[in-house]
Amino acid sequence: MHDLPKLFNEYDEARQEGFIKVKGYKEQGKKIVGTFCTYTPKEIMEAAGAISVSLCGTSEEPIQDAERDLPRNLCPLIKSSYGFAITDKCPYFYFSDLIVGETTCDGKKKMYELLGEIKHVHVMQLPQNNKDEESLRLWKNEVIKLKERIESEFGVEITTEKLKEAIKVVNEERRAKEEFYELGKLCPPPMSGLEMQKVLYGSQFKMDIKENINNLRELTANIRKEYESGKRTISENAPRILVTGCPIGGASEKVIKAIEDNGGVVVCYENCGGVKATYTKVDESKDPIDAIAEKYLSIPCSVMSPNQDRLDLLSKVIDEYKIDGVVEVILQACHTYNVESYSIKRFITEKKNKPYISIETDYSQSDMGQIGTRIGTFLEMMP
Repeated sequence: MHDLPKLFNEYDEARQEGFIKVKGYKEQGKKIVGTFCTYTPKEIMEAAGAISVSLCGTSEEPIQDAERDLPRNLCPLIKSSYGFAITDKCPYFYFSDLIVGETTCDGKKKMYELLGEIKHVHVMQLPQNNKDEESLRLWKNEVIKLKERIESEFGVEITTEKLKEAIKVVNEERRAKEEFYELGKLCPPPMSGLEMQKVLYGSQFKMDIKENINNLRELTANIRKEYESGKRTISENAPRILVTGCPIGGASEKVIKAIEDNGGVVVCYENCGGVKATYTKVDESKDPIDAIAEKYLSIPCSVMSPNQDRLDLLSKVIDEYKIDGVVEVILQACHTYNVESYSIKRFITEKKNKPYISIETDYSQSDMGQIGTRIGTFLEMMP
């Protein structure tokens, strides 16, 4: 038998272990690109021979420092990310040669202006609609601008062949993640939602993509082997929960814990770190720039208006994962997800006939009791 708890913990520790790795890459002369969002095309950095790493803060630790410059009533993800930057408490930010941002929300794009006083920052101008040709043309130009900025900044040439190879590698990483999280379709699932989240979050800090692919596939095979041998750790009567909404990780894992402490099990994440970012791939048969632009613009984030694709994705996931209830996690002051939650609630309760609850929270632990009570009641009321 494989020591699965140990393997899950390795992913849980991946962010901190990555601090040493990124320092090593820097000493080898590698260029480091810090990113904040799944709209940033990873293939461009891969084709340039650079290392891309996530900078999104998910801890309340540096928020007090950030609030010296930023308003208190701002999204905790933005404040945490900025706080880590100005205090040098995040080695990923410290070692980054270039920061790539995107205009997904007003708070982030103004925060990038402040980061530009500390580091080299490139901001991609994201269209707010992903269904018309003008938006696609604008986004394609933004992808080209990023490619040209990285070529100029790092003194490299990103050829068509390098892009095609990068597309294949990153697509394969998406498939490996997909193979892993689709284990949640099994009934009962072979792992808890917290264990799944550790892997999905931790894999963002596995900077060697090919190594990450191999590790994910090995873990998936080990989990499946133990499951097929008859090992069960989750009750088949546990309500199967889908988590949707804002990016989660770190401190916001309190919602997952509340679900599973009250007898439920999270079997799928539709958030940025889960299905939303991987369910579509870059078309390997097209011109690479066109294909990259199309794939990334199709991500159904709440910043898109209208956002029918998110409803379609939720419908698909609810059916495929045999979901019993939906929990939407909304970070305080995230206006697009907060406003869109009304449409999501109507769709899930009226069209899919499933229970729904939204939890608005931040990165502190002060509301854990309240969240536990609300989630407990929600699960008790399930048919």
